[in-house]
Amino acid sequence: MSGRGIRMVAAAIAAAASCLALAACLGPVTAPPGQAASPSAGQPVAAFYGDSYTRGTGASSPERRWSTIVASERGWFEFNPSVDGLGYVNNRGLAAEGLVEQIVEHEPAPDIVIVTMGLNDNFSMPSRAEEIEAAIHDDLQRLREELPDARLVVVEPFWYTDERPESVERIIGWVEDAAADVNADYIAGASRWLEGHPEWMSDDVIHPNDEGYAEIARRMDEELDRLGL
Repeated sequence: MSGRGIRMVAAAIAAAASCLALAACLGPVTAPPGQAASPSAGQPVAAFYGDSYTRGTGASSPERRWSTIVASERGWFEFNPSVDGLGYVNNRGLAAEGLVEQIVEHEPAPDIVIVTMGLNDNFSMPSRAEEIEAAIHDDLQRLREELPDARLVVVEPFWYTDERPESVERIIGWVEDAAADVNADYIAGASRWLEGHPEWMSDDVIHPNDEGYAEIARRMDEELDRLGL
């Protein structure tokens, strides 16, 4: 990576760290406006386990986040307790405490679980590398064991700058390996879905705007179609 690239990534990480400090103040938006309190008879329940990119931070309203667009198009009941700043190790003791529990204990049990984690763990690399790798396996193993009948879909971690620290590829590799270990479906390439399009980013230059979330939804739709979902 060039010196300029390193400076760009460092600046982006510093900005992201400022957002992480606010994460405890940002509670999850578990359901989009207008959704019924419980699914209708026979309606598939989709749980989304992720960070700010799945919570929809940067969108003008929750219904414009990619998870809600995808769930609405497919007629799914959306349960989305995602939290800003969440990682496999990052922010686990703040607002994210018990997120896996919320998903596995949801009634009715989710039919589909979509995992979109890993971006924020880059900010703890390389000092917590072993812990991150172990935590990825632990989370996916628990979801598989406690929701054995659910379709488990693991998405390559998102990324938000064209410049990429080495940790991005390392974490992607750990996530892909852990998904294979629990026989989960895996969606590759998501870390590059916004690459080269600064116009798809919100004013904070960290999170997508409505157009960016629409693009993520479009790409996710293509991948879910490929998986038969």
